[in-house]
Amino acid sequence: MKNFNLDHLQTFVAVIRHGSFSAAADSMDISQPAVSQQVRQLERTLGTPLVERVGRRARATAAGQELLGHAAQIEAAVDAAVEAVSRRAGSAAGRVRLGTGATACIFLLPAVLKDLRRRFPALEITVSTGNTADIAKAVEDNLLDVGLVTMPVSGRMFEITPVLDDEFVLLAPPGMALPARVTAAALADQPVLLFEPGGNTRRITDEWFARAGVRLAPVMSLGSVEAIKELVSAGLGCAILPAMAVPQAKPKGGMTVHPLSPRLQRRLAVVIRRDKRLHAGLADVVRSLEQLGRKPGR
Repeated sequence: MKNFNLDHLQTFVAVIRHGSFSAAADSMDISQPAVSQQVRQLERTLGTPLVERVGRRARATAAGQELLGHAAQIEAAVDAAVEAVSRRAGSAAGRVRLGTGATACIFLLPAVLKDLRRRFPALEITVSTGNTADIAKAVEDNLLDVGLVTMPVSGRMFEITPVLDDEFVLLAPPGMALPARVTAAALADQPVLLFEPGGNTRRITDEWFARAGVRLAPVMSLGSVEAIKELVSAGLGCAILPAMAVPQAKPKGGMTVHPLSPRLQRRLAVVIRRDKRLHAGLADVVRSLEQLGRKPGR
């Protein structure tokens, strides 16, 4: 079994979880041929088919189901081995798979990752982005080790630690007439840009309008905070954004920043499986994430 590859095992688990090779490729940010090749190599190593196609869906064979039952234990055993070696080496090492939203990835993680890299150069950290539901599911399936997500998130197997409250503000283009404190009613007749539906950030914003009795039809919905900011700068509308995404200094192009009334905020939390073995590197990443809300100025 000298050719058994853990990456190939994780790819196989992703194929079964997502139900297709193409969906697994998208979730792992690799090509579909690469996914197919890794699964074939795993099947050759084990000497038996692991995946069968039923219609358009990929399902595990009987042998594949047996392997799925051992996948989590295999990863746990590897984590335990890495932890033991790390203790001997006196420093964190190994790999940590972290999932978070795109906004947090851009505006929160760089400083955290830089600090971890400085303190633990042997630690490999991979970062995936997505919405809360997708990240929580990946943590549940052990495809990710830890998630930094927007609440609410739930699950009996999760340990959930709130770490940071992030207030929303309104970013407006030059010349848009708005009160000093912006209400939902004040935006009812304005062109508003919002995050795309499906994530907790959009749901929180929609609920803020609904509580005020305003049914808002945004002029555009986008998945990228940086794209939204560029469109505001171009004069296409105003946008409700997490404050972390808006520079503290005066925004470029004469754009203005307004507080919302009543206040609107989201809560970020660290989510991890309760039964997850915290090897030294993962423990350090979790501790760093849990310190986010305690940084100076927050």
